[in-house]
Amino acid sequence: MLEHVTATRYVLPLREGGSLPGVVEADDLGTYVVKFRGAGQGIKVLVAEIIVGEIGRALSLPIPRLVTVEMPSAMARYEADEEVQDLLNASPGMNLGVDLLPGSLGYDGSRPPAPELAADIIWLDAFTANIDRTWSNPNLLLWHREVWAIDHGAALYFHHGWPGKQPNPDRFAAQPFRADEHVLLDVAGDIRASHDRLSAMLTPAVLCDVLNQIPDEWLETTPYLADPSAVRTAYLEHLTARLASSSHWLPSGGAR
Repeated sequence: MLEHVTATRYVLPLREGGSLPGVVEADDLGTYVVKFRGAGQGIKVLVAEIIVGEIGRALSLPIPRLVTVEMPSAMARYEADEEVQDLLNASPGMNLGVDLLPGSLGYDGSRPPAPELAADIIWLDAFTANIDRTWSNPNLLLWHREVWAIDHGAALYFHHGWPGKQPNPDRFAAQPFRADEHVLLDVAGDIRASHDRLSAMLTPAVLCDVLNQIPDEWLETTPYLADPSAVRTAYLEHLTARLASSSHWLPSGGAR
């Protein structure tokens, strides 16, 4: 499981995105960007954040540390902003925290990552079907002159269809990925080389370890997935099938 902390102070909202994450201080003296379970996108966005973020971290990509954050129900009463108060009231209990990178700046292309790192990030996005890293929404930060990847909730779109359908790993495995609008495509190295190196690192044991970081209460059951263990198995089957079917989704660009 991810490290668990308890929020001690809500600092301010971040209004750049639609889900209204907030900066929160916690009892471990850390400061986190918290993504709330009560936001409109639903709890599967938090699951995608954990899966993609922890896969990236297992591959040594620069992705901020994740924790689960306990939000005391009393915290909402001290917030004057009605929108924030409503969100906190809808999010008692366990939420997702992303380690704050103080002083970081949004990526504008002025300090691009090394070609190999750019190719690695594109590979991760292609593997997890993360469409949300374009110039309109780069989801990259520049911190200490290094590029960091954030915000992976738009990946793994297939799980949004699980409530009414039988999970279908083969369909996800064959889904192509269009990288032509990816913010890092023009600076990327050899994406095929990234695939050969990174896919070899993603053993079933590594993927299982990643999936075990997800809290059971966030794994929503369905008529086809009776318990959290079945949901984890479905994620593993989808990721394993996609890893074995790279001819369908591996981008051909890069190779600077």
